[in-house]
Amino acid sequence: MKMMTIGHKLLIAATVLATVHTFVINSKQPLCTSEIYCSGEVLHTIQMAKIFNDSKTFVDMKLKKTPKETVQLFHEFMAQHGDRPTRDDIIQFVSTNFEKRGTEFVDWVPDDWKESPKYMSKIKDANFRDFANELNKLWKILGRKMKEDVANNPDLYSIIYVKNGVIVPGGRFREFYYWDSYWIVRGLLHSEMYDTVKGMLRNFFSVIDRYGFIPNGGRIYYLIRSQPPMLASMVKSYVDFTNDVEFITEALPRLEAEFDFFTNNRAHNVNGYELYAYGPKALNGPRPESYYEDYDLARRSFTTEDEKMQFYSNLKAAAESGMDFSSRWFIKNGTNEGQLRDNNARSIVPVELNSMIYFNAKILADYHSKLGNDKIAAKYEYKSQKILEAVEAVLWNEEDGAWYDYDLLNQKHRSYYSSTNLSPLMYGCYNIANKSAIARKVLAYIDSNSLDAFPGGVPTTLMQTGEQWDYPNAWAPLQHWLGEGLRNLDDRNATDLANKWTNRWTLSNYIAYKETKAMFEKYSAETLGGHGGGGEYDVQIGFGWTNGVIIEYLAKYGDNLTTFN
Repeated sequence: MKMMTIGHKLLIAATVLATVHTFVINSKQPLCTSEIYCSGEVLHTIQMAKIFNDSKTFVDMKLKKTPKETVQLFHEFMAQHGDRPTRDDIIQFVSTNFEKRGTEFVDWVPDDWKESPKYMSKIKDANFRDFANELNKLWKILGRKMKEDVANNPDLYSIIYVKNGVIVPGGRFREFYYWDSYWIVRGLLHSEMYDTVKGMLRNFFSVIDRYGFIPNGGRIYYLIRSQPPMLASMVKSYVDFTNDVEFITEALPRLEAEFDFFTNNRAHNVNGYELYAYGPKALNGPRPESYYEDYDLARRSFTTEDEKMQFYSNLKAAAESGMDFSSRWFIKNGTNEGQLRDNNARSIVPVELNSMIYFNAKILADYHSKLGNDKIAAKYEYKSQKILEAVEAVLWNEEDGAWYDYDLLNQKHRSYYSSTNLSPLMYGCYNIANKSAIARKVLAYIDSNSLDAFPGGVPTTLMQTGEQWDYPNAWAPLQHWLGEGLRNLDDRNATDLANKWTNRWTLSNYIAYKETKAMFEKYSAETLGGHGGGGEYDVQIGFGWTNGVIIEYLAKYGDNLTTFN
């Protein structure tokens, strides 16, 4: 194919940019307004009856009739039972008016799936080569594509229609999830499934075109929140792997729209600096997919409606972080102690979010520069430098050698260990000129918290609360951030530690897989090969981002990884 000139790319980029931004700004698309899947009497009555072990089950079911007809049938049903239906009555109503979940999809195997991607031949350890072969097969199991009926009758479904097939996390997570997709994309790229990745990215573009941002996941009830803004990193990964530079012109307006969404809707003034926190400012009810759990805890913990609404919004903020839930978001008497009722995620400025937004600005500056848009590139470079200044001034702790979340309520550092404290290393959100000094301080911080002492991986926090993003759980995406961040320091000791952690994590996943034939959503830091637990739902298997991280490790470092512990 003949390469396009910079002038042609500029013209295309300008045209696409104008079209998308006009659509997003003028869009009247309602967000989460369904009287069945998002809020209202139908949702409340059915979810509070607790007819399913998992509240997500109901809001994933398809309607048999239109929403208007279903609401009318519900009112007639309530009248027939004097507004006091039994649990069995409600089970019958749901069975009569809804189809079982999972009816949105057709069988789909990605056309570009390859039996033996090239990276496999570079894996030295025979056990890990077999492991890679098994993981590669999982892409076919985790593939999903929607029926055309979803596009033709969207009101009958809670799922958000996307045209192209996707790789989902697995288990209860049947639809796309935003930040999960970054590690899935990385694994797919190493597996040479470039068309699948491009389709998934275009799905995200279409969602931004409709709503102005990417929701937590691919359901309308998730339109109340986003997730860590990793689309720019996904696009960069795709372009770096494929050299499909024309794709930049298609991606740029969507990346800018998302950047604007976060900077316009998640900004806080902190000691004269602009930094960002998770969570919508709007106050509304429980999360539809966890309705019973949220409502029940709120009524047991708070007395006023305002307190309950604040609590619901803080739950959504923690869910937007992807780390739902953790003592990381607890504020009680100025500490991270407490329980889920003490979750105050909207009042905490998180290290990784600000590092990501910095990195996104750098990507936007780089892409505009490549297209010759020097003035726009300079604008984003300036934005990135302002974020960097804010991160260094507010979040960096020179004495401890780490970045800390900031407590807006008590106006102080949250000086507690979380693996996200080192996320700026992944995103280059620090003064590169001080790299060697930062390396020494970070390694001292790791040593002072004994983070190398855990046989099953680096734990997310050191607080044991029963929440799934607390000790003893260890998660694949955070292992990846830590390892790649340490390597970015270009320090031999940091790289040696990263290599050690990479081998340990890969071995732990391998042992668990060999014993169970499953890849888990989370693992235990306490045991080599132990899977995690805790949280709102049972441990899930599949599992998209876990598979993606291990495939990346085997592809990049497989010539040195070994199953001999």
